[in-house]
Amino acid sequence: MELPLSLGEWALASAVILAGSLLQGAIGFGLGMVGAPLLYLIQPALIPGAMVVAGMCLPVLILMRDWRAVHFPDAGWAVVGQVPGAALGGLVLGVVAQDMLGLVFGSLVLLAVVLSLAGGVASPRPPHLFGAGGLAGLMATTTSIGGPPLALAFQRFSGARLRGTLSAVFVPGGVIVLTALALAGHFGLAELIMGVSLLPAIALGFLGSGRVARWLDRDWLRPAVLGVSAAAAVGAILSAL
Repeated sequence: MELPLSLGEWALASAVILAGSLLQGAIGFGLGMVGAPLLYLIQPALIPGAMVVAGMCLPVLILMRDWRAVHFPDAGWAVVGQVPGAALGGLVLGVVAQDMLGLVFGSLVLLAVVLSLAGGVASPRPPHLFGAGGLAGLMATTTSIGGPPLALAFQRFSGARLRGTLSAVFVPGGVIVLTALALAGHFGLAELIMGVSLLPAIALGFLGSGRVARWLDRDWLRPAVLGVSAAAAVGAILSAL
C-alpha cells in the first residue's frame, strides 16, 4: 500500500504536531487549532482522519492523570451530542465535491477561530451541552477541530476539572468521529498509519511541555495561535478557489 505522505511531508507534519503538542501540554490548547490548518496545507490527506488519530493521544494521557476531576454528567451530554454531529459531518464529506472540501475546511476553521474569541454560556444546561457536542462532532469530522464549542460550554471549569472533563469528551468523541469517517469512506488503513506515524511527535511534545510552560506568555500566545490558524484557513480557501 502506497501512502500519500512523502518523507519530507511526514517530517514537516511531525514538526507541526510537536509544536502543537508543546502548546497544548503547556497551556491547554493549540494542537488542533495550529495543527489541522497547517497539516492541510502540507498534505490534505492528513485531515481529518490522521489528525484525529494523532490528536486522541493527548486527551488519553490527560484523562489518565485527571480522571478523578471529571464531571461525568456534563461530559455525558456532550458525548451523546457528538453522535448526530459526527453523522452530519460524514454526510457533508460524502456530498461535497472533492475540489470544494478545502473551501468547507477553511470556512469551518475560521468558525472555530470565531468561537474561540466568543463568550460562552455561564451555566450551560443539558441542551447547551448536547448542542455544543453536536457542533464539535460536526467540526471534528470535517476539520478534526472540535474543541472550541466544547471549550465555550465548559468555560466555568478550570484546572484539572476542565482538562479532565474535556478529555472525557474528546476520547470517546474521537472514536465516534473515526467511526463516522470510516462509514463515509474517509478513514481506512492509510489514514490510520499516517496518524500513528505522528504519535512520536505527540509524545515528545507532551514530555517537553512541562519544561516550556513557564516561558510561554499566554497574553500574546493565544492571539498568535488564532492568527496562524486563521491565516492557514484563508490559504486553504484560496487554494480551493
